[in-house]
Amino acid sequence: MISNIKKILIIRNDKLGDFILSFPVFVLIKQSLPDCELHVLVPNYTHELAKNYSWIDSVIIDSDATSTFTEQLKVLRTIREEKYDAIITLFSTTRIGIFSFFSGCKYRLAPATKIAQIFYNHKLTQRRSKSLKPEYEYNLDLAIKYLSDIGISAKNIPKAPFLQFQDDEISKIRADFYEKNNLDINSKLIFIHPGTGGSATNLDLEQYANLAKNLKIDNNYVFVITAGPDEIKYANKLSTLLENIPHIVYPSSKGLLNFAKIIQLCDLFISGSTGPLHIAGALNKLTAAFYQRRRSATPLRWQTLNTEERRLAFTPPENEGESDMQKVDIAAAANAINIKFLKN
Repeated sequence: MISNIKKILIIRNDKLGDFILSFPVFVLIKQSLPDCELHVLVPNYTHELAKNYSWIDSVIIDSDATSTFTEQLKVLRTIREEKYDAIITLFSTTRIGIFSFFSGCKYRLAPATKIAQIFYNHKLTQRRSKSLKPEYEYNLDLAIKYLSDIGISAKNIPKAPFLQFQDDEISKIRADFYEKNNLDINSKLIFIHPGTGGSATNLDLEQYANLAKNLKIDNNYVFVITAGPDEIKYANKLSTLLENIPHIVYPSSKGLLNFAKIIQLCDLFISGSTGPLHIAGALNKLTAAFYQRRRSATPLRWQTLNTEERRLAFTPPENEGESDMQKVDIAAAANAINIKFLKN
């Protein structure tokens, strides 16, 4: 049976962070079935990163909410033409369930949630809404079930880093970045990403400024305020609040893949629960993240992929509103970062 498996489609077609947290699935299945082609269905936004991810063989760009019926059919036709041996949907919607059902694929697996589950002949009950473990583990559970169904015991669960770039390429990017920004090549970089991409409640800019001012750093450190294409106003406002602190502003304008390579340069990445934070986690960089306490948005559920000793997470206190980021203790967060990552 295993020798007959030639092609598998993995579907995780929502936001950047969700896609990043599916990386362990690609690694596990590809390591278990090295001769199998591993395809992925993603939105155009994450297409570039998926196309250049070493564990993925091919990418299908999904239609979006504004797509016409004809465009939707084109995606379905592409899936049908590939004749997949298995489709594993890590998070399903009714539309994706319909695509899977009409794909012609005989093995279709998804979480047993909502009405979408009726379109799958293999299901796994997960109760993700309870947020009892990290999202990437929920994703991995589906991969482990699939492998078990075809007679493979998944013993070697992959570990960080889940995203890597060639050393010589990063060396060139580093040299160019430091030269363009007039930085000493020995400078250490602390990235702060104050935007959210609309995905989560974040700290306000004054809180990020206070955090930076409370970090015990020497002259070897420079802050890099990063921003996506629609977030530059936040970066510029934070820049004005850090007027007397060494920093630069980096607006990402060359695509998601290039931004991921720039994130590779950081010595510490600080942000809310955002897609770029999850890129930093996949690269196994040091991360300090700020989360709500709301059950669907907790640090446990949206834990980054870096190893435990390389991450910190902060939330509003238990006696405050679960989404009230104004109540996050910035002084305590800075102290924790100083002790764990800056050794001060």
